[in-house]
Amino acid sequence: MNRERKVDTCRNKQAKLSSSIQMKSPSMFLLYEYDIFWAFIIIASAIPILAFLISGVLAPIRKGPEKLSSYESGIEPMGDAWLQFRIRYYMFALVFVVFDVETVFLYPWAMSFDVLGISVFIEAFIFVLILIVGSVYAWRKGALEWS
Repeated sequence: MNRERKVDTCRNKQAKLSSSIQMKSPSMFLLYEYDIFWAFIIIASAIPILAFLISGVLAPIRKGPEKLSSYESGIEPMGDAWLQFRIRYYMFALVFVVFDVETVFLYPWAMSFDVLGISVFIEAFIFVLILIVGSVYAWRKGALEWS
């Protein structure tokens, strides 16, 4: 009798424990983890949409010759607005972008240089060496000449 009572007591404790712990399905658990992400996506999408809607409703609509002309720092436009630029301007812009990207890649490496070790130093050295070889090649070909 005493033994049956102990078994019943254990069963009651297990029943209480299992009823107090609610098992969640795996899909509910994953959705719960992404609540903040979805809230961020909704808010980040709603802010620009609301900004465009509010400005479209509140902005005055006045069409005139000043509104339809091209704006050049307050100076009356002269000639045609369509001009062809030489390719040299684009070459200088690309060289600037290459060295700007180099800085973006090398800055985090330089900040954690002491932690990363010699293998990362060798990789960064090879990266810089490739950029130097590319700029010397462009210089020899005359791509960096302005005139």
